Amino acid sequence: MRKALALLAIALIAIPAFAQTGDTIKIGGIWTLSDITGKQGSAAALLAVEEINKSGGVNGKMLELIIADDEGKADKAAAAVEKLATVDKVEAFIGGMASGAEVGKIPAYAKYNKVVVATGAASSAIVEKALGPSPGSDYYFHLHPWDYNQGASYAEGWDAIQKKFPSIKIKKIFLAYEEGAFGKSSWDATKLLFGADKRYTIDGAPFKSALLGGGDYSAVLEAAKDFKPDLFLWAGYDADALPLLEQSKAIKFTPKIYLGAPPGWPIGFGSSKLSKNVMLYGMWSPSMNDTNPASKKFYDAYVKKYREEPATYFALLAYDAVKILADGIKLAGTTETAALVKALEATKYASPLGETITFKPSNIIKHQGITRQKILQWQNGFQEVLWPFEAATAAPVFPFPAWK
Repeated sequence: MRKALALLAIALIAIPAFAQTGDTIKIGGIWTLSDITGKQGSAAALLAVEEINKSGGVNGKMLELIIADDEGKADKAAAAVEKLATVDKVEAFIGGMASGAEVGKIPAYAKYNKVVVATGAASSAIVEKALGPSPGSDYYFHLHPWDYNQGASYAEGWDAIQKKFPSIKIKKIFLAYEEGAFGKSSWDATKLLFGADKRYTIDGAPFKSALLGGGDYSAVLEAAKDFKPDLFLWAGYDADALPLLEQSKAIKFTPKIYLGAPPGWPIGFGSSKLSKNVMLYGMWSPSMNDTNPASKKFYDAYVKKYREEPATYFALLAYDAVKILADGIKLAGTTETAALVKALEATKYASPLGETITFKPSNIIKHQGITRQKILQWQNGFQEVLWPFEAATAAPVFPFPAWK
C-alpha cells in the first residue's frame, strides 16, 4: 500500500514528459488531495492526459495538466483558481469534489470566463444557485449529478427494489450527515424526496467528518439507534467509513439496511470484515468491467499505471473530464470560450461509467451531464450493482447482519 501511494504521489507532482516539447495546452485541475477522490481523481486525469498525448495530442499540441490542492476549503479553492489562471496561464479547468470548496471557486471562474468541466459538487442550493442561470454560467459544464438528481434516482431505485424484492420493506429512514455543504444538501434532498408524500418517516442528525477534524460519531449513532430505522444512511467522506462502522458495532447498532454515501471509499475497504453487506450509493463499480468494455479498459490502464485499484467513481469522472474537454477542443479548434462551449454542447461521450454523457439544462444551469446514480452493495469484498436492474451484477443481501 505504501509503495502504491508513493508511486501515486510521484505521478501527481510530475509534469508529463510530453508537456516539455512543442506547444502545449495547459489545463488546471483542482481537487482535495487529502481525500481519496482527489488522490485518485487527479491520478486518473493524468492517465487521460498521457493517453491523449501518446496518440498525438489535440490538434497537434500536447496537453499539460497542472494540479492544485483546494484542501476542501473555499478560500484555498479560490486561491487555486487565481494562481492557475494568472501564474500558470491555464486555458481551461477541470476537477472539484466538495460543494463547500467548489462554491469558493465560482467568483474566480466567472472572472476569467474559461471553460470548466466540473467533476464534483452536488449542492444545488449552494453551488448551482451561485453559478446562476444561462448565459452567465454557460462556461460551466457539470458532470456530477446535483443533489435533486441523486435523490430522484435513489427514490426511483428503492421503489423498484422493494417491488422486485418484497422482503425488503422501508418505512423509516435516518440520515447521518456531515455538517458541511455536502451533508446539508443531502439532508435537504432526503427530506424533500423521501418525506414529502408521507410514505416514509424521516429523521437525521449532523456529525463532524473525520476529513475536517472530527471522528466521534457517538451522538449521531445513538440518535439513529433510538429511531430504529429500516434504512440508515450516512453522507460523509471516505475517512468516516471505517470509524462509523467500528462505533456502530461497539453500540450494537444494526439497522436492516446500513448504507454509506461518501464520494469515495478507503482503498481496501472491501477486505475489512466490517464491510460485509454494507450498501452504498455511487456511479461505478469494478464489477461493471464484466459488462462494459470501456470500464475494463480504464480499470486495467489505471491499475497498470498506479498499481492500485480505483476506489472511487471520481477517478472515472476526472478521466472523463479530460477526454470530454480534449474532444471539445479538437472540434472547436481552439480553447476560446465561446467556440469551446459550442463544441462541448455537441458532446456524446461513451463513458466507462456506463453512461453516454451529453449536456442538457438542469434546474438552473444550461450544461448538466449525468443525472442518475446507482445503488450498490459490498458483497464478499466486492462492490456489486443492485440497481438499475439493467446494470445489476447481483441481487441484494438483506437484512444487514447483526454484529458478532
